[in-house]
Amino acid sequence: MPEDAKAGKIAAIKEIYDWLGTVVFAVVTVVLAFTFLCRTVGVDGSSMEPTLQNEDRLVISHLFYEPQPGDVVVITQPNSADVPIVKRIIADEGQSVMIDFKEGVVSVDGVVLDEPYISEATHLRRDVQFPVTVPQGCVFVLGDNRNHSLDSRDSGVGMIDKRYILGKVIFRLFPFRSIGTLS
Repeated sequence: MPEDAKAGKIAAIKEIYDWLGTVVFAVVTVVLAFTFLCRTVGVDGSSMEPTLQNEDRLVISHLFYEPQPGDVVVITQPNSADVPIVKRIIADEGQSVMIDFKEGVVSVDGVVLDEPYISEATHLRRDVQFPVTVPQGCVFVLGDNRNHSLDSRDSGVGMIDKRYILGKVIFRLFPFRSIGTLS
């Protein structure tokens, strides 16, 4: 075999190994990122419309996350539906929540919330009596589709222990026409 052909064959093999190494590195990096930095979850139901739709795929992160009012989070706390749920944090521990079901407004510590993300005013009453103060280590959550959401207004869900917050929604992956951060 001529020297040029041999050198060409060796170069081609090196090129293949370089490509394989790059692909393996990329796969390992993605697996580690989704294991330790973030996860993907799906939305099941209409309780977060119009912000999120049924079957949206979301990227959530829990790394260095401290729950804040306004955040959309995924919760694994055992509840009457017995599935992970996606909701918006309305109030943090120690805060008082009042819902005026006649007017359809939610107040936290006496201040009416500006909620441009909800689909309609909050008129659906569940079995929790208001006003209510959020206990230590917990948050109060509501769905954005208030009159079609099972959330902290119902004792079957109740206040959410912060230890059961899987993470904050940081990005929508699917459907592709809606890809991006939440508005």
